[in-house]
Amino acid sequence: VLVLTFLCYMGYHAARKPPSIVKSVLRGSVVNSHSGRLLLSDGGLAIAASDPTTLNGWAPFNSDNGQTLLGQIDLAFLGTYAIGMFFAGHLGDRVDLRGFLTAGMVLSGIFTSLFGMGYFWDMHIFSYYVLVSIMAGLFQSTGWPSVVSIVANWSGKGKRGLIMGIWNAHTSVGNILGTVIAAAMLSRGWGYSFVVPGFLMIALGLLIYAGLVVQPSDVGQSNPDDKPATGGGRHDNEEVLPLKEGGKEAPSKEKSIHFMDAWRIPGVTAFAFCLFFSKLIAYTFLYWLPYYIKSTPIEGRMLSAKEAGDLSVLFDVGGVAGGVLAGHLSDKSGASAVVATSFTLLSVPFLYLYRTAGHTSFALNVALMMASGFFVNGPYALITTAVSADLGTHDSLQGNAKALATVSAIIDGMGSIGAALGPMLTGFISDRGGFDMVFAMLYTSAVTAGLLLVKLVIKELAVLRGKSMVAKPM
Repeated sequence: VLVLTFLCYMGYHAARKPPSIVKSVLRGSVVNSHSGRLLLSDGGLAIAASDPTTLNGWAPFNSDNGQTLLGQIDLAFLGTYAIGMFFAGHLGDRVDLRGFLTAGMVLSGIFTSLFGMGYFWDMHIFSYYVLVSIMAGLFQSTGWPSVVSIVANWSGKGKRGLIMGIWNAHTSVGNILGTVIAAAMLSRGWGYSFVVPGFLMIALGLLIYAGLVVQPSDVGQSNPDDKPATGGGRHDNEEVLPLKEGGKEAPSKEKSIHFMDAWRIPGVTAFAFCLFFSKLIAYTFLYWLPYYIKSTPIEGRMLSAKEAGDLSVLFDVGGVAGGVLAGHLSDKSGASAVVATSFTLLSVPFLYLYRTAGHTSFALNVALMMASGFFVNGPYALITTAVSADLGTHDSLQGNAKALATVSAIIDGMGSIGAALGPMLTGFISDRGGFDMVFAMLYTSAVTAGLLLVKLVIKELAVLRGKSMVAKPM
């Protein structure tokens, strides 16, 4: 289950990555009206004259407001994704998750490919790319509440943070895979950068349908959080759910939790709004980092679109380590809010250094990019996995596991609204105020994310202090 769900969400993220790699190609260069020289869209001198596609761009994205249009494409995808997330979680608690995931993956792969088909069809109508992005975002929203619910079904609470921290590496692995594929395909034409990940998504969807088991009871096993009898066996009077023909669980008497009731679970609101700002930062990097690298000289040298894409994967390499450590620290301390807040606030100085000093040398750029990924993705990974699963099985629910997908969808849905706004605002702000203003937005978001958890941090510190007092010898 861990392997299949890992591959599943790796595919989702690989299919999201092409827009960030292709942005600089679609944007192309603009001609300075005063000097007549070809410039990169942010004002830097264009070096890659050997790449005619990079210089000319692709209409309508090579116009004067090209970065704003690219931001609007991001908003079309991520805005629909965020809205769809709330409905997907609600549906996920009521339908067969295996079929739900398969349909979402196949249709997501189709619409990802259709964006790239605009290259082969010589499509220059902006509304076409908006419509395809909307449909891709809608079907992408089927993934997260479903896989979190499935993994939570199979993992107990004791080491959930560590297990999900490792498992959540699928996000960064998918980003890396999507980056490598999209960057490698650029030489053939930017359309291939979408079509290949799209077909990969379809193939993985069929694999999920062939092999995924949604919950232990589907194969006659007990839930890992069920209390075993002394000696490790099952209670003699423990009821075993009867299986219907084909291994399906008999209808459960549990009712799905109401959407508004899920908001009232302690901690859901605070973590949901914290993720709003955390995911705003993470997705700004996801969608704009390759473009930023390509348009910012490092040691005085401008990189090609492929070089910038390949270099950007280091942000996700740091993110893998950050997610694992955040999950481990959460397990050890039982203080998820403290861990998330610490990581979020520590990201601010590293983001600042990356912007102000990262261009001075490649070695420093790599180190600061990985450190930024470490602290940005740590709380993002923790909140979307272990925290969502724990809140979805909160004691106040009295064992009602039907809340898992709903709670995951609420938290990640709020995060996805931030994810939609971040890239869109980046396109708008960078067109007018440059990337210094974009990074100012990121600093502000990180501090706000940390402040939203202050009440929970105080409570967790009080609990930790109480435990330490009890542990002291008399």
